[in-house]
Amino acid sequence: MSSRDTPIEDIPVVILAGGLGTRLRGATSEDVPKPLVEVGEKPILWHIMKLYGHHGAKRFVLCLGYKSNVIKNYFLRYREQIADVTVPMSDKHEPVFHNQPADTDWEVTMAETGLLSGTGARLARVKQYVDADTFMLTYGDGIGEVDIEALLEFHRSHDKLGTVTGVHPSSRYGELTVDDDGHVLEFAEKPTTPKDFVSGGFFVFQREFLDYLDDDPELLLERAPLQKLARDGQLALYPHTGFWMGMDTYREYNELNKLWAAGEAPWRLWEKD
Repeated sequence: MSSRDTPIEDIPVVILAGGLGTRLRGATSEDVPKPLVEVGEKPILWHIMKLYGHHGAKRFVLCLGYKSNVIKNYFLRYREQIADVTVPMSDKHEPVFHNQPADTDWEVTMAETGLLSGTGARLARVKQYVDADTFMLTYGDGIGEVDIEALLEFHRSHDKLGTVTGVHPSSRYGELTVDDDGHVLEFAEKPTTPKDFVSGGFFVFQREFLDYLDDDPELLLERAPLQKLARDGQLALYPHTGFWMGMDTYREYNELNKLWAAGEAPWRLWEKD
């Protein structure tokens, strides 16, 4: 078993950011890949990276696919998009930046992992950038007030190859409580189901997990690799009972933006200290 004491600032954080986002109609367009869909004028991908960065992570590996050039351009021109800038309109037109609001100590590696690759195939294609004994992985469209440091400590203490963050799903339907006469006693909109967990992403793995992957371009992380890991008794569940939401639909996009606009975004931990 490999070492589990890699400092969080040296741990690669792999983010699956190559999907098409076809179900997020109304928020995406042909020019905007799903990870760049904005919540409060910042891409959802930025929010995810800020959450990890708040807990000390610095190294990010983005698995790109659909509109990869747009995501690359976002980071290549990151300072230009945020800082105050003067552009001399003569000679070399070299910009002059007047402040440093965009500066951060992140290192962002952007890897081409194929337009239609499965999630497992995307991870397999960034093996060369996963250069530590421990690495973390998440999706580019789910956010929550997940305590990344506590998750990492949980993984270290359970001596498994992998740890998945379990979250409580929210029903998309109203739940009715009815008496014997057919009278509705209670109507609960979008109730949670506290007894059940679903995967919320936010994984931690030992590098040996990469041996569970193969070169199938359609390989899904959620199928054979994680199913085999679980059957081998090598997958632990870190329970997260706080806020979490996947931005999978236009309704969820609206909910996240409303929370941000109201100053009630629970994942905005970097501004709460």
